[in-house]
Amino acid sequence: MNDAMHLNKDNKKQLFESERPVKALAVMALPTVASQMILLIYNIADTWFIGRTDNPAMIGASNLALTLYLITASLANVFGVGGGSLMVRLTGEKKEDDARKVASYSIIASGIAAAAFSVLTLVFMTPLLRLLGADDATMVYSKQYLLTTVVLGSVPTILSMSMPQLLRNAGYSKEAGIGVGLGSLLNVALDPLFMFVILPQGYEVLGAGIATMLSNVCSFIYFIVIYRKVRSVTVLKVSFKREKIDKAHMRSLYMVGIPAAVSIFLFDLVTIVLNKLVIGYGDHVAPLAAMGIVLKLERIPINIGLGVCLGMVPLVAYNFGSGNIKRMSRFSSLARWTIIAFSSLCTILFFMFARVLVSRFITDEETVRLGVMFLQARCFALPFMMVGYHVVNYMNAVNKGTVSFILAIIRHVILIIPIMLIMNRIWGLEGLIWSQVVADIMNSIVSTIIFVKVKSGFGKALE
Repeated sequence: MNDAMHLNKDNKKQLFESERPVKALAVMALPTVASQMILLIYNIADTWFIGRTDNPAMIGASNLALTLYLITASLANVFGVGGGSLMVRLTGEKKEDDARKVASYSIIASGIAAAAFSVLTLVFMTPLLRLLGADDATMVYSKQYLLTTVVLGSVPTILSMSMPQLLRNAGYSKEAGIGVGLGSLLNVALDPLFMFVILPQGYEVLGAGIATMLSNVCSFIYFIVIYRKVRSVTVLKVSFKREKIDKAHMRSLYMVGIPAAVSIFLFDLVTIVLNKLVIGYGDHVAPLAAMGIVLKLERIPINIGLGVCLGMVPLVAYNFGSGNIKRMSRFSSLARWTIIAFSSLCTILFFMFARVLVSRFITDEETVRLGVMFLQARCFALPFMMVGYHVVNYMNAVNKGTVSFILAIIRHVILIIPIMLIMNRIWGLEGLIWSQVVADIMNSIVSTIIFVKVKSGFGKALE
């Protein structure tokens, strides 16, 4: 058993240090992409099942509640991204004891943060939903979803997000992907059971929330089992005793983790502003529902792009820590062009088959009409969006958390929100839906300039 464990540890080391870049990225990225796609299937299935009610208020409510639910991903990123990238950099530097302390701290701290967020959501749920744009038609459904997924489910949800990120950074991308995929597939199976069989009509959103909570609990249990299996051959050893972590390491964790969390928070902020502007058109329910459907469809290229980037991060971070800058650069370039090519293909397909795709979610003609218009415009932003995502993940890998934070501010606060407001003011709804394209083109230019500058700072070894 010990020989097998040591062999597995050696194989992980070879993956980071000497395996062909294409194969190494495939080993790390494919399971992550697969889990992201399964997660996407769950997200789309959730909207599709709720859409079977033909109740735009339910779809709009699930979109509003999802915005708040995604804050759990922000909290998970503080410790999953910040702790994970630091852990693998320390491993590359051969500081395994420090890496173990960072991993342990990240898991415990994410659990504490999850419990705190659960309490805060319970106390401030109504004003938060009003801020997001909920009205009397959507409030009750939004509360049903949040009570189950956030108030009752925050701890297993956040830990089932942060634990796989640390596991992936230790080289166990397949095991991390299985855990994420398991939770998502279980959610898809439980959705119709709770929405249409166990609970009465009118409680479909509550059923979706219960299914999400239970699937996250199962995913969390899976990761506990996996951590126990790999703790003897990795730095993933959770200790509940107080251990001293180097101040520089703690600062590095939060300097990467907080910008990663802020990026998701700012994404939520953009969604809040977008929803507020969208509900100013038509009867407000149909535009909100249409945008909710389009945002889910956009997740196809986005989730795949994120999967590739998440697979790239440990490989870049490890080689950054070990000083192999040339190998680090090869992983970065390979990931960048892969996601740009795929997102460009999705742009073509979305534009050509917009009506077919949107009408699969709901039959309400006004919602479908608006959804087609939204999708055919916003799809052109995808390749430029991928450029920005790649640069942000690269910065997280090379311990440039401040740069990552600046990029998040530039994209969301300086570009997207002002451009949305300006174009909505001048050209109305058509200007609003094209604002994402304009903002992401500009952001891709800025991100590339910053990327080239940071990359050149690593010296001629990058060439």
